[in-house]
Amino acid sequence: MNTTIITGASRGLGEAIVKQLLKPNHQIIYLSRSENKELRRLAVEKDAVLQFVACDLSNAPHVEAAIPEIFEKIDLNAAERITLINNAGTVDPMKPVGKAEAAELEAHVQLNLIAPMVLSNAFADKTKNIEAEKVVVNISSGAANNPIYGWNAYCSSKAGLDMFTKAFGLEQKQEQHPVTVLSFSPGIMDTDMQGNIRNTLPEDFAEVARFQEYHESGKLRSAEFVASELLKLLNGPIENGRVYDIKELI
Repeated sequence: MNTTIITGASRGLGEAIVKQLLKPNHQIIYLSRSENKELRRLAVEKDAVLQFVACDLSNAPHVEAAIPEIFEKIDLNAAERITLINNAGTVDPMKPVGKAEAAELEAHVQLNLIAPMVLSNAFADKTKNIEAEKVVVNISSGAANNPIYGWNAYCSSKAGLDMFTKAFGLEQKQEQHPVTVLSFSPGIMDTDMQGNIRNTLPEDFAEVARFQEYHESGKLRSAEFVASELLKLLNGPIENGRVYDIKELI
């Protein structure tokens, strides 16, 4: 059986990925603060194995507490392929340096960077001695490579995630049964996050007008399209430790 663990499947890209993976003999375990009842209904219709683990990924103790529950659900000896998709993320706080509260920055880095690192660490440890195909996907952003006014936290956390991917991939070359890890930059998508971005004050996010124009002119890709491109990528040869951009694939 194939197993996919994914964070942040209550909406957006995560939800779109899960919908495309729902099929018999494919186990999906998703972590979110709240259960997605639409996904539960679809899983029943498609005779798919969908399991929910309640977890606030912006809270470090919650993430640590979720790890045993995740791996208790997986029969590692019967696994053919196990995939971890670190999808959950936030762009908040969208504020220039000097305006954000310490608690906002701490929650941001915990969700965007620490949670993927902790889950990846547990994944590598729990699957170390099994021969199944093992893949970790970190959802990145073009902001990892480009400073954006008001996005200092987001740019920094995504840059950190990409470097973690590269280091993780390098380390796995020494393993007998290595994990293949990649970052995937999905570009601009039509999600709730984009709605939040468009409603930001210009003094906090200097490029808000550009993102409003993306929406008005139909330049935002659907989450469903991005999910399909990611899954196509995962079904082909993958370079360990590489950062992929959707623009390379379409």
